[in-house]
Amino acid sequence: MAKHPKAFSQLYVSMVHAGEQGGILDTIFQRLSEYMESAERLQQKIKSAMMYPTVVFSAMLLIIVFLMIKVIPTFEDVYKGFGGNLPAPTQIVIDISRFCCSWRFILVIAGGIALVLGIIMYRKTKTGAYQIDNLLIHLPIFGELIRKGAVARFGRTLGTLIKSGVPIMDAMETVGRTSGNLVVERAIQGARESIKEGKTLAEPLKKSKVFPAMVVQMVSVGEETGALDNMLSKIADFYEQEVDTAVDGLTSIIEPILIVVLGITVGFMVIAMFLPMFNLGNLVA
Repeated sequence: MAKHPKAFSQLYVSMVHAGEQGGILDTIFQRLSEYMESAERLQQKIKSAMMYPTVVFSAMLLIIVFLMIKVIPTFEDVYKGFGGNLPAPTQIVIDISRFCCSWRFILVIAGGIALVLGIIMYRKTKTGAYQIDNLLIHLPIFGELIRKGAVARFGRTLGTLIKSGVPIMDAMETVGRTSGNLVVERAIQGARESIKEGKTLAEPLKKSKVFPAMVVQMVSVGEETGALDNMLSKIADFYEQEVDTAVDGLTSIIEPILIVVLGITVGFMVIAMFLPMFNLGNLVA
């Protein structure tokens, strides 16, 4: 299995190795299946929380760009025959439409694509990966969701490894590599070095300021009582539930907000384009 890292992760190999040494391979496979199902559910929850607003926001931008490029120029041609000055809202929308139809808008799109590609390339470097991951976990709303997901993954992975008989040092190394966030990984590796020096696990976790105080306290209690695996499982259960609640809350809040923003934007454009017609009607009367 270790010769095929694309098929079997380090976590998988470590647990199978411990199962072979302890003669409990059947139990290990059962725990692996439970862990993988739980990890997949958590990953899908986080992806769904990120995907929905991204898709809706992208659709909103496409609708606005379509109106600016295809619809607004038609109104502009009609208003050219009216003469005189257009209302300020109408002029603003027409100016934006002209910009969207010009070569400058293509440059903006090209610049945006170049920026995204640059971020992707920067993300592949160690410094870039750390800075971007640090930025992600400090985002106003989604950062807390990412942090909770990372804590849940930490508790589930480490608890499963310890319960399966994997040595704590090997378990910490595996947990760090499978954390999915470089900031969390460095915090875990720092905790691993602390354990190597004979210190507790809770102390370096507290100093990292990545893990919530409740997690640090529960890990400390688990170390003192010799039930660290059970405490980690409880941490994972709690934060997986927190992720579920956060995703449901975000979905229920973001949907009406995006609809309202889209309605206000399109409504402003419609009103702005019909204002000259209203003024013309008043002049005729």
